[in-house]
Amino acid sequence: MNAMVALCHFCELHGPRTLFCTEALHPPSPSPSTQMGATIPGDRDRDADRDGEGLTMRANSSATQRGEMCDVSGMLAGCRSLPASHPGFVSIDDETGIRFLSHQHPRQPQLFSVVRQACVRSLSCEVCPGREGPIFFGDEQHGFVFSHTFFIKDSLARGFQRWYSIVLVAMDRIYLINSWPFLLRHLKLTIQSLQSTALKVFDGEQGVCPQRAVRMNSVFSPAVFPHQRSGNAARSLTSLTQHPNLWASLHSSFSWLLKACGSRLTEKLLEGAPTEDTLVLIEKQTEQEEEMNCWEGADGGASRSERHPSQSELAHDFLCDDAKLEELPDPKFRSLRHLRQVLGAAEFRQLVWHVLMGNQVIWRGAEPSLIQSAFIVLKSLLPVGCVRSIPFSAQYEEAYKCNFLGLSPDVPIPTHVSSSEFSVLVDVSSEASCQNSAVANDDVSTLHQFTISSANTQPADRGPTLLNKLEVALSNENLSVDVVSHCLLCLKEEWMNKVKVLFKFSKVDGRGREDTQKVLALLGATGPGEEDNVRLLKFWMTGLSKTYKSHLMTAVRGGERSPSQ
Repeated sequence: MNAMVALCHFCELHGPRTLFCTEALHPPSPSPSTQMGATIPGDRDRDADRDGEGLTMRANSSATQRGEMCDVSGMLAGCRSLPASHPGFVSIDDETGIRFLSHQHPRQPQLFSVVRQACVRSLSCEVCPGREGPIFFGDEQHGFVFSHTFFIKDSLARGFQRWYSIVLVAMDRIYLINSWPFLLRHLKLTIQSLQSTALKVFDGEQGVCPQRAVRMNSVFSPAVFPHQRSGNAARSLTSLTQHPNLWASLHSSFSWLLKACGSRLTEKLLEGAPTEDTLVLIEKQTEQEEEMNCWEGADGGASRSERHPSQSELAHDFLCDDAKLEELPDPKFRSLRHLRQVLGAAEFRQLVWHVLMGNQVIWRGAEPSLIQSAFIVLKSLLPVGCVRSIPFSAQYEEAYKCNFLGLSPDVPIPTHVSSSEFSVLVDVSSEASCQNSAVANDDVSTLHQFTISSANTQPADRGPTLLNKLEVALSNENLSVDVVSHCLLCLKEEWMNKVKVLFKFSKVDGRGREDTQKVLALLGATGPGEEDNVRLLKFWMTGLSKTYKSHLMTAVRGGERSPSQ
């Protein structure tokens, strides 16, 4: 997390001052010695070396002992944490290599200005009710600040207390706001520790010399008020708490806070609302589970393998077969481009046209795995809701049951089907020379011949826009198979969005033919191949999920009721 933590103090003589600041240096940032302008003590000088929470802290103990020697003769003891000669504290995260550096001020001028402004605003401008507690402020230019103000007891201060704040500065507003509960919980622990330690010192001093009675019996003069308390108007926080390793302890606390706050929230890529394919798959899975429960209840707990699988299960299993394409034995079709190369450009275009129009596609052959691979490749052209498949059957099934049908070689095709323009038949035959060959060959075009027949002869210059764009991508050898797959996915999403608009306009709103034609023109479905475009849209409309249709109908009914209400 790119943030800084600072302890600030309101001095009675100088106003808001930054006492202690911890920042994170990410690799490959310059070494801490370069950043600080001073030499970090080496291994021989490290008298204090602590490991914990994945952080290793290093500091010079002799310099720490001289921390109170900064300006005890003057009025700046309360505004000083570490002397200028102190090298500061450094903790190294062994996991990430991030260095957490603590000193009185950030060494970079830009960061110094940001922390300075946050300090001033937290102790003067931005005040929460009761003056103690958390507050959030900031802007895009100077960063956003989480500030927690609090008081420390001091027997020599006005009102017997001094005003402090801990600020955390970051440029990411959303991240900082989301971290509010975490920061508040852990900063309170640090603040309560400081306050309780200082309260013990305060009670001890008051027991020796009660300051309230001394002040009431002395003559008050605003000009000499700071000097009336033994010349010590600005006591250091170390003096107030009598903590010998205060700054080392704060460094450990602030370093852990930056590390923990940066690791507790991670960015994730959100895919947004589920697609229509996802909704349809969820609905089919739910239907399959319900059907399975019904069978188990009717059969007295009979296992699934003891009964004949239903059509919905076969369809569901087929829709989940994408990952199994690689597991199918050779020979098989590996992609749309491979299928196009085997069948030829003209035959491939004719076959894909029938697929996109929703006609029944029948494959007849002796190898179920080859037919299954062809269906897996072809079904990628359609939305999931438009696919009804029976991969292999011993008898013909009607078109209303499936639009992809695999048959054994000896299964006859009914006359009304072979003469229909709404079906296409692909006969797969094996080469005799290959059957007698002892040499194994997995080339589909070498082992098999494919004969495509249909009563519908589609002219080469016609076809839906989606088919024309797909053929351009497939014929471009510079595009890999993965790129073509992503191109097809984008085309399907584009046309599925057009389907949703047309469904809302024609089926839900009930507009007439003239208005529907205007919508088709806006959708880019008119022009060359307009008839095929409209037919494709109407077929794909049957693949919309029940969830989407129900949502639209509910929204329309609610909109119709709202004016009367």
